[in-house]
Amino acid sequence: MLNKFGPSSHGEAHLQYLDGDFRVISPGAYVRCAVTGVQIPLDELKYWSVDLQEAYAVPDAVLQRHFPDALKT
Repeated sequence: MLNKFGPSSHGEAHLQYLDGDFRVISPGAYVRCAVTGVQIPLDELKYWSVDLQEAYAVPDAVLQRHFPDALKT
């Protein structure tokens, strides 16, 4: 259930992350990446963890969170 809000929504949103979707608990324009802290606009949010209930900006952030040693060379 993708909840879209008009331009009047500002600040950070609070979401419940579901399998393949998310529910807006508190409206806002963005969420923060749990790894990098980068703001992710809700309409660009693609990666999250249902188990950890957190969002990620890019696939590398997902790997870094779940497999911290995988990206070390």
